[in-house]
Amino acid sequence: MRTRWIGTVLVVAAAVGIAFVLNAPRRGDEHAPKPQRATTSEPKGREQPSTPARPEQTHPVSLPAFAQREFNGRDLAVGRVLAQTAAFTQYFITYKSGNLTVSGTMYVPKGAGPFPVLIANHGYIDPDVYTNGRGLRREEAYLASRGYVVIHPDYRNHAQSDKDPNTDLMLRLGYAEDVVNAIRAVRASALPSLDTERIGLMGHSMGGGIAQTIMVTQPDLVKAVALYAPVSADVRDNFQRWITRRPELAAKIAETYGSPEANPEFWENISPRTFFGNLRIPVIIHHGTADASVPIAWSERTAAALEQMEKSVVFHRYPGESHEFGPQWSLFMKRTKNFFDQHLKTGESAVQRRTRRVRSCRPRASVVRSECTS
Repeated sequence: MRTRWIGTVLVVAAAVGIAFVLNAPRRGDEHAPKPQRATTSEPKGREQPSTPARPEQTHPVSLPAFAQREFNGRDLAVGRVLAQTAAFTQYFITYKSGNLTVSGTMYVPKGAGPFPVLIANHGYIDPDVYTNGRGLRREEAYLASRGYVVIHPDYRNHAQSDKDPNTDLMLRLGYAEDVVNAIRAVRASALPSLDTERIGLMGHSMGGGIAQTIMVTQPDLVKAVALYAPVSADVRDNFQRWITRRPELAAKIAETYGSPEANPEFWENISPRTFFGNLRIPVIIHHGTADASVPIAWSERTAAALEQMEKSVVFHRYPGESHEFGPQWSLFMKRTKNFFDQHLKTGESAVQRRTRRVRSCRPRASVVRSECTS
């Protein structure tokens, strides 16, 4: 009996030892995190299966997706002379925006460059009647006469630009792509008249909406933005005011993305207002109190939101002015020029930078090779 009892004890001990070895942590596992059960709102006592979290996906038609895109604007080509004054020459231009060729115009001041560059975004004009360089001509001529190269992109589907049949369904993000690529094309250009490090952006009406999209998704692309009677920074406002006038298109957009009521998240992610926190550059806003096309209340809300976030914004109201200014146009343009002068013409110019580089590359007496700084 004594021998049988001892044998039983040994068998139990061996089993316990094996279990201990199998369950002991391996070397290096002592600090490994313990698995956690997924938390749920279910009452205690009811176990729920642990489900791995899905990575958040960005909708391809959204400003977060637009911000993540790579743009390849290039091949800025200067064509025939369109107009010439004592102060500037206006040229026909083209450049590449993705796989599309986009037409436009460029005003170049007379005199020695390089000059700071302004990109001027025109408002909505029916593409069927639009012609090269239409919209903002008097503003562009004014700024070119005061020392700015002014580039006017026609956008896709306009004038001599290539066509994109999906533009409206994509909520015209293609227009913003064309403007970003115009800036990229300027920076890739070797034209001596262009100061590629001093670029500003101006937009009227729909063009102001394009500028708002760019200033929150590409916050370091330009140095300053001027908004002239811009559309709403909440795309739902624009949808309700204009797109619903085209029932077939409105229905197609709602079917594709959901209406603003059915899918508010989509509409928030396509609206610049949602991303005002990304803004890093100064903005000036001009709007007339008698604007029957774009309510001044939209610009008031934009300015208030930016001020609340302590962004650099100046908002000017023009009593009695409509969507395109009349009596106070000169004041508006003087303020716009002064704004761009402050942010694009102060500091070291491109000529000064080049001179500094040349001087820094001159051989020093105490060394054989030159020491160059870039």
